[in-house]
Amino acid sequence: MSRTAYRTCPLCEALCGLELTLDDDDRVVGVRGDKADPFSRGFLCPKGATLGRLDGDPDRLTAPLLREDSGHAEIGWDEAFATVERRLRNIVQRYGKDSVAVYFGNPTAHSVAGPLYVGALIKALGTRNLYSASTADQMPKHVSAGHMFGDPGAIPVPDLDRTDHLLMLGANPLESNGSLCSAPDFAGRLRAIQARGGKVTVVDPRRTRTAKLADQHVFIRPGADAHLLLALAHTLFAEDLVDLGALAGRVHGLDDLRALVVDFTPELVAGVTGIRPLQIRRMARELAAAERAAVYGRIGTCTQAHGTLASWLVDVLNVLTGNLDRPGGAMFPRAAHVPVYRRKAPFTTGRWRSRVRDLPEVNGEFPVATLADEISTPGEGQVRALITIGGNPALSAPGAARLERALAGLEFMVSVDPYLNETTRHAHVVLPPPRPAQTPHYDISLLGLAVRNYARYSPPVVPLPQGRPGEAEILARLALIASGAGADADPMALDEMVVASTLAKAVKIPGSPVYGREPEELRKELGSVEQGFELRLDMMLRLGPYGEGFGADPEGLTLARLRDEHPHGVDLGPLEPRLDEVLCTASGLVELCPPSFAADADRLRADLGGSPPEGLVLVGRRHLRSNNSWLHNVPELVGGSNRCTLQLNPSDAARLGIGDGDAVRVASRAGTIHAVAETTDSVMTGVVSLPHGWGHDRPGTRLRIAGAHAGVNVNEVTDEQEIDPLSGNAVFNGVPVTVERVG
Repeated sequence: MSRTAYRTCPLCEALCGLELTLDDDDRVVGVRGDKADPFSRGFLCPKGATLGRLDGDPDRLTAPLLREDSGHAEIGWDEAFATVERRLRNIVQRYGKDSVAVYFGNPTAHSVAGPLYVGALIKALGTRNLYSASTADQMPKHVSAGHMFGDPGAIPVPDLDRTDHLLMLGANPLESNGSLCSAPDFAGRLRAIQARGGKVTVVDPRRTRTAKLADQHVFIRPGADAHLLLALAHTLFAEDLVDLGALAGRVHGLDDLRALVVDFTPELVAGVTGIRPLQIRRMARELAAAERAAVYGRIGTCTQAHGTLASWLVDVLNVLTGNLDRPGGAMFPRAAHVPVYRRKAPFTTGRWRSRVRDLPEVNGEFPVATLADEISTPGEGQVRALITIGGNPALSAPGAARLERALAGLEFMVSVDPYLNETTRHAHVVLPPPRPAQTPHYDISLLGLAVRNYARYSPPVVPLPQGRPGEAEILARLALIASGAGADADPMALDEMVVASTLAKAVKIPGSPVYGREPEELRKELGSVEQGFELRLDMMLRLGPYGEGFGADPEGLTLARLRDEHPHGVDLGPLEPRLDEVLCTASGLVELCPPSFAADADRLRADLGGSPPEGLVLVGRRHLRSNNSWLHNVPELVGGSNRCTLQLNPSDAARLGIGDGDAVRVASRAGTIHAVAETTDSVMTGVVSLPHGWGHDRPGTRLRIAGAHAGVNVNEVTDEQEIDPLSGNAVFNGVPVTVERVG
């Protein structure tokens, strides 16, 4: 007899609620949108609809693997953790703590365990060699937010449900479902803007599905977003359209910014951007004239040579038009698990530098673009061991072919991953987390980016088999091994330590709901739980802005109340102005023109008055039925429009003698790949496009469906030597390439 269960979809940033149907064998046999979810209201995309196929994928690993001469073989959990302890201890004793590196990937942000335990693992290791998908994705936004607002996590999101004018750059939410902007049914929200008389403008080198829905699509030369944004700011100043509104007196550096943008006239940036001066001025005037407007930039603005400047200037425009921290503008969500009394030290970078390329630390990380250097370059501090958590850098990192060769030379590698994929095939030990139906869910990372304040906790819908650790326990045991506590240490000990430390700090902070109380008393109120992550999450919710504050607000949230009284999630209201809660710059003001950003703008000045270089440049693209390299082993999600083809404009194709479906060779400084051509006028002239996350043709993997639809790895032609200097982010858009027909 079938049964129904509910949970949040863990496959992208949209936070959609799901209604699952399970059979007598606890297999997910049906997936629908949860109509009772107050945030997603029953919306469901093709990825979420196939969660059952992903959950029951026969290629998912169910036991740890140990790499032997003949390949990977299953072993028991105790043996796996004992092997990790023995091998890691040996390497640290011989080479030091920095000889161990950690890489965590995009899936880590889509779990409750990743955000709670990865930090503890890194702290226990004591290594400075930390890498993540952030420097292949959104690190420029963290850097711009850090310098402007003092907190790299304080990322404004467009208030989609109340804005009248939305200007989007490098974003394709109809394919991605939104990114750094969690919004179920993004398309429906854009249509609602239009229905109430508003306007949506998309700036992108491709006419994406989002651009087709928009009222206006503007082609732009890849990598020129910062030039355009500076020209828009120039126009606002030149035409006396700057109006800070409620932000007057709350910003620092307005005059410095005014001086900076003087040179960036629409005429001088027109050649670089490919956008006419009249159109640039019209865009600035429409932005200023809108009653409520928001500017939003995403991955296309981040993964380019000027990623941090573009990310910064997006919010500069929100400030100059008075639309930061106001309804209908760009606002700061208030997550239920993040205390509002928490204050951080002002943001800084470069506290330490990488060994080989002397690159600065940013947000505690080194650029993934230099991971291969640190593994392959001999000498003191060389990376000898690597821990990967939910990532596939063999496909996602720039210069991926070189990184793959480096992975093969590691003395030891351990991976937490459900698959034997292009990266984990190099691991000596693979520790697979359980299937999604067996995994609890609370979006610690993503609820702080939602376009409406909301919370939902999803307990596991299928119990774990006896002796099978959950993802939280796997990561906790790795952290305890790294701390020297041993492979047999109780994972709950780590959670108790974190809770004790957090409560001890909370009682000493004025404004905290538990200020002046005894930590031991508060710990007793949390009671006893079987899972340590629930203990921590309960504490976080109680201390959060909607929490019961350990008795301070008896009607407030606890984990039990969220789980039992709000199984479909709880609506916590629209976004509200909260700049005072967010700001933690040294000046106490919004830093509108950070000196390091102003200095980096000199790179942009060198392009003024010029024309784009001749030749083709490469950009990536998203597919609705794909999420990086995660989902290519689900039959329903490969094929159709989700194709790994090289898109190019018909005029470029004709010039090069390339026809639709021809085999082509794509070459850059970094490497060469072969792909299939797809001609389309949705790509502007001079631009070619390949999706990322493909290249499933490596030996030693266990991905049957993905292997049958292998595609090519675009990151064999992206260049690990090219990064955004302010953030260390990889450059995936605007890569110079040559393309020629093969055969």
